[in-house]
Amino acid sequence: MSQQQGWSAPVPPPQPKKRRKWPWVLLVVFLLMAGGCVALIAGVANEVDKETKREITVTYEVTGNAKDVTITYSTYSDGDLSQNQLSDVELPWRKEEKTKGFVKGGTLAVTTGASGGKVRCKVTADGTTRTGTASGKFATDTCDGF
Repeated sequence: MSQQQGWSAPVPPPQPKKRRKWPWVLLVVFLLMAGGCVALIAGVANEVDKETKREITVTYEVTGNAKDVTITYSTYSDGDLSQNQLSDVELPWRKEEKTKGFVKGGTLAVTTGASGGKVRCKVTADGTTRTGTASGKFATDTCDGF
């Protein structure tokens, strides 16, 4: 008996090692997140810069029948606070101030004198209006939060 010699199927070459994909996916996700953060910070910085350069007009108004009124008003502009006080003011009284900077606004306080009376304050700034009233002797009305 003789053995048959035949051809056997060739031995397949060894499979190359599979490269892991997750480090590359992780790198792409990290780069996308970093890019998004940079874009967000740049957008916020741009909006803050525009807001600091934007100028608004603050309008202070006082009406009423009081005779010896003291008016104190303050305005924030370019990071500084300017404050003014006027005594024995005749009503009606009105003042406009231009302001710019990141912090805008101020306060208006009206105080009646010894003769009493009624006063109404009104402040308008950037589309926001604050009002208030006071009556009597040495009564104070304050408009703020604008």
